[in-house]
Amino acid sequence: MGLFEDLSRFLESRLDEFLKANPHLELMALEEQLRGQEEDAINLLGDLKRREKQIEDSILSTAQEIQRWHTRAAQAKAANREDLAQSAQEREAALLRQGNHIWGQMQGVKGRVEQTRQLQRQIHERRRELKVKMAAAEANRAAAQATAAEPSGQTAGWQQSPYQSFSKPVDPLEETFQRWETETELDELKRQMGK
Repeated sequence: MGLFEDLSRFLESRLDEFLKANPHLELMALEEQLRGQEEDAINLLGDLKRREKQIEDSILSTAQEIQRWHTRAAQAKAANREDLAQSAQEREAALLRQGNHIWGQMQGVKGRVEQTRQLQRQIHERRRELKVKMAAAEANRAAAQATAAEPSGQTAGWQQSPYQSFSKPVDPLEETFQRWETETELDELKRQMGK
């Protein structure tokens, strides 16, 4: 666990340093986080709607069973079969308690559906506002870049997909760094041997 926590802290600190060095990307990082949160909210909403449908089906099934046992109790009473009428009424009461419990679950799920919808709307609105800020920041950055003749592409890695694999069989950047690191080590060894 310690290694994972250390690695996590290291990555967080590197990200913080990177964003401080490239403030224009902070809005992009925030937008990416909000997009992920909105997708999570939409997925949760889908799960809750499926659960709501399952509970509705269960309520309908339980209601049909209650109706069936109520009819049976009435038929047994009419036939003077008090033993069967009593058993049917007990079954009906148990089903009513079960139906009441399921109804409570339905109310809970409906509440969570509404909360999730509100959350998704709030996140969507925040993303919309953030996109307006990003457009303004990009316009300002482009204007500043044009006047300062700053070389573009300094942060091209941020524009790439976060799911891109850097461990492909031949990663040109990895190969270049390995070559440079090897040359540096050789130069250092030559200096040490020349002493």
